[in-house]
Amino acid sequence: MSTVKIYHNPDCGTSRNTLALIRNSGVEPQVIEYLKTPPSRDELQGLLAALAIPVRELLRRKGTPYDELGLDAAHWSDEQLLDFVVAHPILLNRPVVVTPLGAKLCRPSEAVLDILPLPQQGAFTKEDGEVVIDAEGRRVHPAS
Repeated sequence: MSTVKIYHNPDCGTSRNTLALIRNSGVEPQVIEYLKTPPSRDELQGLLAALAIPVRELLRRKGTPYDELGLDAAHWSDEQLLDFVVAHPILLNRPVVVTPLGAKLCRPSEAVLDILPLPQQGAFTKEDGEVVIDAEGRRVHPAS
């Protein structure tokens, strides 16, 4: 069983790039397609604790019912916001990755590099053509 878990949406480029970076380290993660297998309320609370972020930071606005539900209103409690995520899993921002080194909302996708237990094994280029890892497995930092 893998010690790396990704809450993944295969329709999301950032999520696909993150999954590919995990695999580029030689790890086959546990892939949870959270729209098909939504996390329970307890799992969401555990993720939030591991991420050490407020519920609002885990909410996705684009392509979700966020605006229709009025979730930017300050009166919603964390518990109510969690209820919305349970009812509408698309509200969960992605990808979320959990490893022995921590948990992270991986936006941008290369944020996953901070918590992977193994180094990159070769070059990696994101779907948009951005080179992230060179041929020696080292992170490429964009020119400022």
